[in-house]
Order: sequence, then C-alpha cells, then structure tokens
Amino acid sequence: MKTLLITLTCWLLASVAWAQGAPQLDLPRTKLSAGMYLIDTQVAATPAQREIGLMHRSAMPQGEGMLFVFERPGEQCFWMKNTLLPLTAAFVADDGTIVNLEDMKPQTLDSHCSKKPVRYVLEMNQGWFEKKGIKAGIKLGGAPFAEK
Repeated sequence: MKTLLITLTCWLLASVAWAQGAPQLDLPRTKLSAGMYLIDTQVAATPAQREIGLMHRSAMPQGEGMLFVFERPGEQCFWMKNTLLPLTAAFVADDGTIVNLEDMKPQTLDSHCSKKPVRYVLEMNQGWFEKKGIKAGIKLGGAPFAEK
C-alpha cells in the first residue's frame, strides 16, 4: 500500500510538472477585427489561463493571438517569463479602443503595463500591429467589445 501511495504521488507530481511546461493550445477561440484585418484569438479568461498565457510556445501563426480577459478594468501588467516568442501587447479598453502597445522581449521579467485601466490585453507576434498600421486609438471589433 505504501509503495502504491508513493507511486501515485510521484505520478501526480510528474503530471503537474509536465503540464506547467506545456503550451496552452486548447483554449476557446473568438474572431476579432482590426480595420480590414481578422485576428483569430485564443481567449484566456480564467486566472490559470491568464497565468500561462503564451508560455512555452515555439511558434504562433501570423494573424493569431491571445486575448486576455479580466473581470474588471484595472492596470494590467505583463512579463515574458517562460515565453519564447517576441510579442506585442495591445492594452484594450472595454469598447475595443487600443490604449497602448508594448513590445516585449522573450524570457524577460520586465513589466509592461497599461497606461490606464483596461479589461482586455491582446498579445500578437511582435511587428504584426506595426506592419498593419495599427496604433493606439484604433478600435478593435468583435464579440468581447460589443455594446452591452
């Protein structure tokens, strides 16, 4: 019995360690628009989903991103621990307006924060917003930003 308990404990600890090092690929998705561009986003809406975010990914297709959804507006700050991809974070107001954009370097602990309280943060491959001419003040469209 003691051996079985030790084996189960080791298996559980190994499973948790593996899960913490694996990318999150099965989140719900939603489509957003930025002008004439469509963005296929995964939605990180729970604290656990937001904590993992885009960690451990070695690639992300252009035109895809991750939308972080918080319960209420606040100063949102992001870092790049265990994140392998260079990303840009768009801090987005409730109505879809981009408040500010922040380029983030992989695997750093530098803090990148919203310039005012926001509920949404959209992470995309670094350079995507710039190549499309999307800047602070532009409004994103999609279900999360529909008038309530």
